[in-house]
Amino acid sequence: MAIDVQILGAAEEVTGSCHLVTVGDQRLLLDCGLIQGRRSDEARNKLAFPFDPKSIDAVVLSHAHIDHSGRLPVLVKAGFNGPIYSHRASRDLCRIMLKDSAFLNEKDVEWENRKRLRKGLQPIEALYTIEEANNAMSLFKGLVYGKKTRILPNVTLRLNDAGHILGSSIIELWLEDAGQARKLVFSGDLGRPGMPILQDPAVINRADLVIMESTYGDRLHRTWEHTLTEIEDVVHHTTNSRGNILIPAFAVGRTQEILYMFAKFYNAWKLDRWQVFLDSPLAIEATRVFTRHSDLFDQDTLDLWQQNEEHSMLPNLHLCRTSNQSMALNRIHSGAIIIAGSGMCSGGRIKHHLKHNIWRRECNVVISGFQAQGTLGRSLVEGARYIRLWGETVRVAAGVHTVGGLSAHADQHGLINWYSNFEQRPPVTLVHGEPVALEHLASTLEQELNAPVTIAKYGQKLDLHHLT
Repeated sequence: MAIDVQILGAAEEVTGSCHLVTVGDQRLLLDCGLIQGRRSDEARNKLAFPFDPKSIDAVVLSHAHIDHSGRLPVLVKAGFNGPIYSHRASRDLCRIMLKDSAFLNEKDVEWENRKRLRKGLQPIEALYTIEEANNAMSLFKGLVYGKKTRILPNVTLRLNDAGHILGSSIIELWLEDAGQARKLVFSGDLGRPGMPILQDPAVINRADLVIMESTYGDRLHRTWEHTLTEIEDVVHHTTNSRGNILIPAFAVGRTQEILYMFAKFYNAWKLDRWQVFLDSPLAIEATRVFTRHSDLFDQDTLDLWQQNEEHSMLPNLHLCRTSNQSMALNRIHSGAIIIAGSGMCSGGRIKHHLKHNIWRRECNVVISGFQAQGTLGRSLVEGARYIRLWGETVRVAAGVHTVGGLSAHADQHGLINWYSNFEQRPPVTLVHGEPVALEHLASTLEQELNAPVTIAKYGQKLDLHHLT
């Protein structure tokens, strides 16, 4: 008999979260995320799962981001037919995010197959279709924070607010087998205390094993005050230079934080001089989901939101749903703040806006989130002087500003503080981080808290049955 966890994703990398929990003859997955980054990395999404999907009894999803949820339709397509447990806000976000992911898959394959047809090659299939994404959604079971639920005969689940995006959860699992009981805590992605919109991450006190993310395990974020000053400076500088501001932003979480920030500082930053364009159908729909779950907001955001509807909060906000509306922005040479996906500049409408603006010295680009290795956004952060867009080399003359203080992930200090609340320092396994971040965080946890730390390796099994 066994109680163990096998690491099958986000091991020494930041995408593809997936962990297999075995409790006797019961098996469940924590997350089933898409691998993102280089083309070679993304090709791994088409590989068979290292387990039989039909043998999985349930999935517990920490949150809706595609690197945690994006392979769920593949899992269902391969034979999984059990329940998918998540917070109900995560369920609502997945309904639009998985559909969007499927749409992009179908479009990419349609484009590729046109080229293959001309070369006399066999067509390829999409990773999954919109119909297959809808099939996955039919299996979702929405839960609330703080309530214990027995999801399998020997498995009890409780979700706690992770403060990362709407509906993001720290997962507590009580596991029982052969007369033994163990408690596993999976951090999911942890947010930062004091950030806008969401509550602070919940404090957990007891665990036999902790699996913790490490995205920013090697650095500290700038303060919120410093971040606000930095963004205000970019706005004022671009006002004077008469250019545009581009903000690549994740559709869920980051976009809503930026809109909230613009509303709160509308007068102080003199944003009435600007036109703000939200050029992302996905982000527009995600913002609608946020309004339906306003009970999850922190008090400051709830007060602001209840006093205003989104358009009265930002009277110069324009929602761009259609391709024609998006293309019309390319004719604006000054006074536009354009928020568009994808957040890592790896696809979506932001690439078109980069093509029309990044070669202009009077424009500025605000990088507002983590940029994975191999993405266009990472190249910009690392100071690329030229980028490639649809086979064309484009000079980078616009200012590129990396605003780390907007991150929805806890930094090293936040991660250590969160773990420090556990009694008796349980073993902690680090996932969801690049090697340098993992090593720095592991070393600091050992030195400051004398914590028993393991850096997860792909395929590694963590035995909870024989923990002492």
